Amino acid sequence: MLKIGSSTSGRSGVSAIRSNPINLEASSSSSTKKLTSLLSKDSKPLPATVSETGSEETELSTSEGEDDTSWITWFCGLRGNELLCEVDEEFIQDDFNLCGLQAQIPHYDHALDMILDNDTFSVGELDDEAHSGIENAAEMLYGLIHARYILTSKGINAMHEKYKRAEFGRCPRVLCEGQPCLPVGTSDIAHNAAVKIYCPKCEDIYYPRCKYQSNMDGAYIGTTFPHLYLMSYPSSKPATATEKYVPRVFGFKLHKDSKSS
Repeated sequence: MLKIGSSTSGRSGVSAIRSNPINLEASSSSSTKKLTSLLSKDSKPLPATVSETGSEETELSTSEGEDDTSWITWFCGLRGNELLCEVDEEFIQDDFNLCGLQAQIPHYDHALDMILDNDTFSVGELDDEAHSGIENAAEMLYGLIHARYILTSKGINAMHEKYKRAEFGRCPRVLCEGQPCLPVGTSDIAHNAAVKIYCPKCEDIYYPRCKYQSNMDGAYIGTTFPHLYLMSYPSSKPATATEKYVPRVFGFKLHKDSKSS
């Protein structure tokens, strides 16, 4: 072992090293370059856990964003509610537009607050039965408000956009050739009849093809809407269907008397 100060040669060796520090830096620099080259050759993409973490953060931010969805948007987006449009909150906030509804809706104040996202109560303050009752009341209240809204210019315009995209369904009658339909109620009183679809070509009504839509109360649309809509947008009314199915036997038309017999 070399002991500094034990011999002249040892001291000279140390002094030589001290007098030439560039050699150490050069060796350190070369080592760094080698290490860098090795890392660059063996570099691999980040592990999957990093990307998974990123996706989790995205999902969290998405779920947080979903909490900002209004009750009206959420309700109209439910399956079976495609026949409804989103009512402007300004329309709902006008007491004149809600005249007479308070007597028809249980839990009216709570239901209205729920629709406008002004809940004055927390879920924990109510039992399941009471909260379910308020939700049902909010659904009915919104439906009856909707029936009034779609008779206004804004409401008709909103339904016009849905009609152009055939979101209300098409006529099941073969000779109507897929004519887009309009929703209609056979009664303006809640719980009297389910919603139907009206074909402006054959001027008849049918059950919606979607079973979820068939459960909607017809009072949420009302009896006036499709006819007022066609008066507001006469270009949307097709020519009345004149072609009718003719029954034949071996290629021959049936005589009217033969049908009765």
